[in-house]
Amino acid sequence: MLNQRALAYLNEVIRRGSLRRAASYLDVDASALSRQIKALEESLGVALCERHGSGMHATQAGKLLVEHYHSQRAADEAVLSRLTALQELRRGEVRIAVGEGFIADLVSAPLQTFLTAFSGIELEVRMAGVNEAMSLVKDLEVDIALLYAPPVDPQLHCHVETLQPLDLIVPAGHPLASKEKPLTLRDLTEWPLGLMDNCFGMRQMVALVEQQERVHLHARLRTNSVSVLKNFVRSGIGITFMPELTVMKEVRSGDIHVLPMAHPALNGARAQIVSRTGRELTVAAQACVDHLQRGLRFFNADAPRLMN
Repeated sequence: MLNQRALAYLNEVIRRGSLRRAASYLDVDASALSRQIKALEESLGVALCERHGSGMHATQAGKLLVEHYHSQRAADEAVLSRLTALQELRRGEVRIAVGEGFIADLVSAPLQTFLTAFSGIELEVRMAGVNEAMSLVKDLEVDIALLYAPPVDPQLHCHVETLQPLDLIVPAGHPLASKEKPLTLRDLTEWPLGLMDNCFGMRQMVALVEQQERVHLHARLRTNSVSVLKNFVRSGIGITFMPELTVMKEVRSGDIHVLPMAHPALNGARAQIVSRTGRELTVAAQACVDHLQRGLRFFNADAPRLMN
């Protein structure tokens, strides 16, 4: 049998990049931690980690053991969650990473109704761009993530996917709104433009189309805030890209107009709920996924195309 404490120590050393940081996080003596890992290496007859200039790194054998450790923990959590299910989901915890663009949809009702329906489950919601959210799922820092326009990643398993095109949003009465055909990037070059930072799916999607159309868009405003961009457009300063559900309230109030783009990549953008591949969700996490699929407009159907 593998020493579970030694596996836990090995995982933290690899994750933190040093014995000292792992020992501090675990609140144990660094020498005791080192002895446990050394004993595990000797019992297996193989090196599990090695020191580099940037810190401690796992060998191939070490990576295999860390993966085993995570899989074992996930299996244990799944079994425990089933026991919880026998008690009608009276307790549990679900950790979610979510982009700011989903927040209005999330807090409009689904968050409240989930907490009411499952009063024993605690939620942890972490704001993150698509890159960070994907890393949080893969590093097991969260159970699920709500992603917009994520790149394909075999380490992520998609539970729910809907079509949510990335549209151009402009202030009410903007000259671009009079265009009869879907817009290209070249149509936008003379207007003040706001863009999300590079770590967000919306920006990465626009960058892909810039490359394909061989057009460079100069951003007058760069931000990591969806709210800042919405106010940038609503105040009449400039234009930006967003899925229409993110600005549904502003569209219905007449403050913002949504215009379709001509490029198929933008029209094919998707929203997903994902977890780590190979990690079985707890009953609480699966209940949360099911609830979000039913309750969030982003995930219960493809984009409603409010502009039509």
